[in-house]
Amino acid sequence: MSKIQVEGYRTIVRDTRSGAIINTDRSAYAIHCQRIKEARESQNDLRNAVRDINNLKAEMFEIKKILQGMVSKWQQDK
Repeated sequence: MSKIQVEGYRTIVRDTRSGAIINTDRSAYAIHCQRIKEARESQNDLRNAVRDINNLKAEMFEIKKILQGMVSKWQQDK
């Protein structure tokens, strides 16, 4: 694969065979990959938090239902 430096860019070359533009800056690529990984982790954290909140809401609904039943029974026993 033969490469030609793209004018005006230090880390970008063109593959003469395919015409593809290639960024040769490995540190920028590593930073990009790290940002993608962090974004995915953040999405997973948010997804887990939403799941936990929904579980808590369901449990609170169940507790409320039980308490309402207990109050109703208590009022009937009076």
